[in-house]
Amino acid sequence: MAGHSQFKNIMHRKGRVDAVRSKMFGKLAREITVAAKLGLPDPAMNARLRAAIIAARAENVPKDNIERAIKKAQGADAESYDEIRYEGYGPGGAALIVEAQTDNRNRTASDVRSAFTKSGGSLAETGAVSFMFDHVGVVEFEAKVADADTMLEAAIEAGADDVRSSEDGHEITCAQDAYGEVSKALEARFGEPRRTALVWKAQNTIEVDDETGEKLLRLVEVIEDQDDVQNVFVNFTLSDALMEKLAG
Repeated sequence: MAGHSQFKNIMHRKGRVDAVRSKMFGKLAREITVAAKLGLPDPAMNARLRAAIIAARAENVPKDNIERAIKKAQGADAESYDEIRYEGYGPGGAALIVEAQTDNRNRTASDVRSAFTKSGGSLAETGAVSFMFDHVGVVEFEAKVADADTMLEAAIEAGADDVRSSEDGHEITCAQDAYGEVSKALEARFGEPRRTALVWKAQNTIEVDDETGEKLLRLVEVIEDQDDVQNVFVNFTLSDALMEKLAG
């Protein structure tokens, strides 16, 4: 997603060293359970569940954990989670959308508000920044699965709206209501994608200076560290100099 994927991999590499792995596994398992409860427990018939399983596999979540999370959704005593979206601003006027799943709305709201405040941001009303984003489906493949022309042709045929191909891979974007069919058609042709998800994609991005960029990264990390937070989407990009500094 524009403004987020530029530095997401750096944060993930850092996270694999610094973060508690069980917390990440817990969030992935929760998404699998919620997806399985909201739809069919069969990933072939449930695009959201399929996406959750792919995300879990990408982080090396054991197969037993995945199967256990699916079965958990089918039990009579399955936990019930509310899905909540928070919106806010960070340093430099950057916009953020936060997706959370919780069994206690008051706790989560307090945690997210505190995360914004302690890192120089501010929580806003729902709708305050989401109009600057599009809620779309994204399917990503490694560059080696096809050349750019082949991927573009297949994506258009599947009903996608946009394709961006580079040496880093292919990113296919589609409308939210076409997400299931597009991801299924592309997977049938090219195999399992490296990522598939519904995301908030910024319509326009702002580039921030290095000092502001470091503050924003800290804000995103603090928010993502909250137990109930599943995803954070932003509308800013970092300078090449800061990217090189972080990568080093």
